[in-house]
Amino acid sequence: MTNQPPAEIEAPWIASDIRANDIESPLWLSANPVAVTRQWSGEVAPPSRHAEACILWTNQALCVRFVCRQTEPLIISSKPLLHEKSIGLWNRDVCEIFIAPDPRTPEDYFEFEAAPTGEWIDLAISFEGTTRKTDFEFESGMTVSASIVGEQLTVAMRIPWSDVIPKPEKGQRWRVNLFRCVGTGNERYLAWQPTYTAEPNFHVPEVFGWLKFV
Repeated sequence: MTNQPPAEIEAPWIASDIRANDIESPLWLSANPVAVTRQWSGEVAPPSRHAEACILWTNQALCVRFVCRQTEPLIISSKPLLHEKSIGLWNRDVCEIFIAPDPRTPEDYFEFEAAPTGEWIDLAISFEGTTRKTDFEFESGMTVSASIVGEQLTVAMRIPWSDVIPKPEKGQRWRVNLFRCVGTGNERYLAWQPTYTAEPNFHVPEVFGWLKFV
């Protein structure tokens, strides 16, 4: 894993649809993984907390997979909710992707999270000035899957195209950021593109990288 991820992620199109529980599918080898190795502050995180993420897209959905090093006790719910979104999931171990389909308005984006338990949450975010508004009623139809083998945690998400998140064209570029929360303390917040805020904060769309559909 590298410590200096690129500012752009290339997401290959694949002809076959892929489900969230196809965690070990060889189709994931079509994507070049990007490293999530830094804290939100820009400091390099301990190698034991590093992760990689791959993004694919099909005619049906956007597919994301995180492969994470997991050498410490999981911070998870003792009573996971698997059939509805888990409010407050961000307070525990979780992998996240933020996407802004319209690069002209990166302050309007969608937040997707998945936990080692298979819990999930999807949110629509918008800013009015410096005020962040969250639509907790947003429903994307996302599905997730998670697996822990030894000291490796794998988390996958499948986000179907819809009227709200339409299927892109090849060559189109969206804004994106990837995150991992693991362990306790402020050092638990990892970001592909660090936000460099005084306190941990992932909601800084101006630092989002790019997602190119190829």
